[in-house]
Amino acid sequence: MRRLTFGGLAAAAMLSMVASPAMADRDPAYAAARAAGKVGEQPDGYIGIVGPADPALQRVVDNINIKRKAVYSEKAKENKATIEAYALSAGCQAIARTTPGEKYRAPDGGWQTRTSAPPTRDARCP
Repeated sequence: MRRLTFGGLAAAAMLSMVASPAMADRDPAYAAARAAGKVGEQPDGYIGIVGPADPALQRVVDNINIKRKAVYSEKAKENKATIEAYALSAGCQAIARTTPGEKYRAPDGGWQTRTSAPPTRDARCP
C-alpha cells in the first residue's frame, strides 16, 4: 500500500485544485465577497467568513466548502491519505495562490490581507 508524503499530497492537491474547487469558487456572489474581503482562504483547505456573516454569504461559503470536502474526500482516498491531510495541503496551495488584497487566515488564527509579500503559511506547508 503506497502512502503519499506531505509533499506528494501538496502536489496532488495542487493538481486537483486547478479543476475542482476552483470551479466551485466561480460563483459571482463568492467572487464579490472575496473581492470585498468578506471571505478568505484557511489553512484547513476551506473558505472562512471574515467578520459577521449574513445568511446569504453563509450559504455561499457552505456550498463551496461542501464541494471542496467532496473533492478532498475523493482525492484523499485515491492518494491513501486522510481528508484532513489532503485538505491541509490544498489549503497551503490556496493560500499561496491568494493575490494582494485578498484575505487568508494565518497560522496564528488571525485574518491577514495579502500584500505583495508571500503569505504567512502553516509550518507544515511545503
